[in-house]
Amino acid sequence: MIYTCTLNPSIDYIVHVNNFQFGDLNRISFEDKYPGGKGINVSRVLKRAGVESEALGFVGGFTGTYVEDFLKTEGIATNFIRVNSDSRINIKLKTESETELNGQGPEITEKQLNELVSQVEGLQDGDVLVLAGSIPSSLPSDLYATFLKLVKEKGVKVVVDMSGKALLDVVKQGPFFIKPNHHELGEMFDVTIETPEEAIPYGQKLLDLGAEYVAISMAGKGALLITKDGVYQASVPKGTVKNSVGAGDSLVAGFLSAYVQGRDVVEAFRVGVASGSATAFSLELCTQEEVERLIPEVEIKKVG
Repeated sequence: MIYTCTLNPSIDYIVHVNNFQFGDLNRISFEDKYPGGKGINVSRVLKRAGVESEALGFVGGFTGTYVEDFLKTEGIATNFIRVNSDSRINIKLKTESETELNGQGPEITEKQLNELVSQVEGLQDGDVLVLAGSIPSSLPSDLYATFLKLVKEKGVKVVVDMSGKALLDVVKQGPFFIKPNHHELGEMFDVTIETPEEAIPYGQKLLDLGAEYVAISMAGKGALLITKDGVYQASVPKGTVKNSVGAGDSLVAGFLSAYVQGRDVVEAFRVGVASGSATAFSLELCTQEEVERLIPEVEIKKVG
């Protein structure tokens, strides 16, 4: 079973406003809302690809109930731990430019954290654990590294998608797959990375530190997959970018869906890139039909 862990889920409230004016009354031309959080996005895209998962994490209040009910409606299993206050609401304002306002989220008690730790300790050989998104300030900053220590001897494959220098500590615990983008990769090593050529040596450092597979997304410049057998560069399909939310999560989900269904790592990477692109070209998360259409357009070449 694949388990996705989202420590700080949300309702993502998406509003489109034409000619937004600060300090004035603005009319929303279109609005929608979805359950948010990187792990939740992974579960939703996996479901669309025909792969089951179970969503873990913390939810609370009427907003947490909305998240749970929405996922159940889509046929996604959940085993969230209830907390004392409301799950957060994130506002995605789409106008001439895109602006995000993210809520802080609820406080997590030690008892509630221990419940999640017990769930992770119960994972077994062959399971996959996806740790995605930031760690709330009320939780230990090394929580993902702790989770890896708990399960790595059990044969659990751990996927980590987070930003910041904390990823360096996680990498040392030997995750199966990590996916920084080029900005996040540069942040980890205090450098600026603009091209695939600049990204490769730093991706290889992550491999040396302990990661089994490293994918680096580079927006319109494609993506890289770095393995012990070589470096692979993928092109991105042509299309109009409509949405930046969830593209990276879709890459992770696409990769996992193909990998657990028996495709080799490079082909799984191709499906991942197609999935990320399909979400970027949509107003919401990708559909499997969109992914299948784009897969043939993703060209992969070995560059190292």
